[in-house]
Amino acid sequence: MTCRGTLLVCNANNSPAHRPVDCADMLRLVSTSLCLYCQRAQVTPLLLTRPCSSIVQEENPLAINALYDLSVDISKVRKLKGWVLRQSPVYVNETATLLRDMGASGPVIARILELHPEAILCKPDQMEAQKKLWMSVCTSQKDLVGIIEKFPTSFFSSSSDHDNQKANIAYFQTLHLNKRIISKLMASAPQSFSRPMKQNKEMIQTLQMTYLDLGGKEDNMKTWLQKLLTQNPYVLLKLPEVLHDNLAFLRTVGFTGDELFRLLSKLKGYVTELNPESMRLTLNYSQETLGCTEAELRQIVLQCPALLYYSVPILADRFKGLLTAGVSMEQIMETPTVLELTMQIIQYRIQKLRSFGYDVRSGSLEVLDGTKKDFEVSYGKLHFRRERPLFNPVAPLQTED
Repeated sequence: MTCRGTLLVCNANNSPAHRPVDCADMLRLVSTSLCLYCQRAQVTPLLLTRPCSSIVQEENPLAINALYDLSVDISKVRKLKGWVLRQSPVYVNETATLLRDMGASGPVIARILELHPEAILCKPDQMEAQKKLWMSVCTSQKDLVGIIEKFPTSFFSSSSDHDNQKANIAYFQTLHLNKRIISKLMASAPQSFSRPMKQNKEMIQTLQMTYLDLGGKEDNMKTWLQKLLTQNPYVLLKLPEVLHDNLAFLRTVGFTGDELFRLLSKLKGYVTELNPESMRLTLNYSQETLGCTEAELRQIVLQCPALLYYSVPILADRFKGLLTAGVSMEQIMETPTVLELTMQIIQYRIQKLRSFGYDVRSGSLEVLDGTKKDFEVSYGKLHFRRERPLFNPVAPLQTED
């Protein structure tokens, strides 16, 4: 018996038409349709799945056990960087051995791996190369361990950065910078050493030329440069044009070369964090609020460079707080560095001084100014002066009969 049926197809004009088919044709048609359906079913879920970051993978038991043996807080690693525990291969024991051979204790190794668990993903040969590189600027392995403990990200960096790091170290050594300075730069601003050396060279040369143009002495340039780089290592990441533009603006508002040199030293390298527009706004606001001349404003800025980089809302809040406490504009102009203090600090110090009978409204603001240590010294002097008994040499002594 022959099995036959009718199949609905479309002709060239896309209009339905019927033609007879046998069982073999129908089976082939069904098989083909089923295969296409299965392929579509396999592809469709891939298009609808969540991003890879949300796919839960199993943790690597080798990594967990090795970290546990080193007394690493696994829960802390899970919370901060749990993705590391799902990687393979890992080099936990090799990383620990490297640190241990340099003199790191067990607790130090555990803290490093808790702070930067990505270290276990670095290959042993990469870590050895980094150790050799860092030892060229570290005086001892003990110093290197101290750097790794504070800045593990800087040491366990990508192998792709190695050549740039090596070239930058060689360049800074030609400047005869102290080893300690170079290692501190590498630790605190690793991005500077990961980029091409010629970018750092361009910025260093710009700083050197600026120093000399403003009247600095060449004999002191190395010391000045070292101090500036340690105060703000991120100055290397700025474009030389930023420094040129900021100094050009400050010249237009009347600062002389000598004053710019003093300002550049006081700003501690943060002159590259500024921009002409923000400085213009803060200078205009400060002059209007203080009611001073342009010449007086320049002298105030030389005493308190913070006026250049604080925003107008911050300055407005601090002026308001000081005036509310009874401080006059004349007092602020005499001690403008008080504007560097937050309102919380100012209010706390005023209350402390008031408890010893010191009224900031009639006295100098110098006692209110300075770092926490400076204030404690001033406060201590007031405390001592209050408790010290007064002695009158001409007063009769009281004696028992």
